[in-house]
Amino acid sequence: MSQFNNVSVVAKANVYFDGKCVSHTIRLPNGTKKSVGVILPATLTFNTGAPEIMECVAGACRYKLAGADWQTSKEGESFEIPGNSSFDIEVSGEPYHYVCHFG
Repeated sequence: MSQFNNVSVVAKANVYFDGKCVSHTIRLPNGTKKSVGVILPATLTFNTGAPEIMECVAGACRYKLAGADWQTSKEGESFEIPGNSSFDIEVSGEPYHYVCHFG
């Protein structure tokens, strides 16, 4: 998805890992919450509460779900993370631009 129309955007950014991951929360008219962000080159570990889908908008990453092997995701691809879990993400080279779909 390249654009969201008719949304509310939380102006204050979500900044994680000393600025290596920055996102903004958006809310769609139906109440759905998403975040749109970028991860700079780094290897990071995220914890999830609700299930998530990470959609790659630009760049690429390697990711490792808890208990699984490393996999790759590039522009136009996505991967799912279960709720109450964690995943490692590795970005090298160009920043990884993403949309995170919650729930």
